[in-house]
Amino acid sequence: MKQQDIDDLKQLIEFLKQYQVAEFDLDRGDLKIRLKFAQESAPAASLGELARMIQTSAHATPAVSAGAPAAKAAAAAAPAEEEELHVVKSPIVGTFYASPSPGASAFVAVGDTVEKGQVICIVEAMKLMNEIESDAGGEIVKCLVSNGQPIEFGQPLFAIRTA
Repeated sequence: MKQQDIDDLKQLIEFLKQYQVAEFDLDRGDLKIRLKFAQESAPAASLGELARMIQTSAHATPAVSAGAPAAKAAAAAAPAEEEELHVVKSPIVGTFYASPSPGASAFVAVGDTVEKGQVICIVEAMKLMNEIESDAGGEIVKCLVSNGQPIEFGQPLFAIRTA
């Protein structure tokens, strides 16, 4: 592991201890991390509570959110709970791209209005570029993944306030 990765892992561990998270798993390619903490009789945080804590903490400590892709993924569940937002999920495993080519402008940005069937991103899978279309019309409230990020099947990509 690189020193930056070790520093990011230390920050993640401190974050998890701070919010008394009992267990944490990360599986990204050949990197597998499983953390278990001895807990006193404190109740474990639910996934929704953890996502809200991560979002709140991301504003206060950007280094934690920048170095922890799993924390970003956990934060993705929060927007749907904040208000009744429609979440566009990835139909395939691959790599997320916000624009059609490097240097080109993104298909959509936060605040844009989209229509059902409009291309909103690309997911590359096995060297094939798959255009992902919005399955609902409305305003893009949040992009829940970053450009070039590996994504899983069913992972939330965008939160849309439906019209």
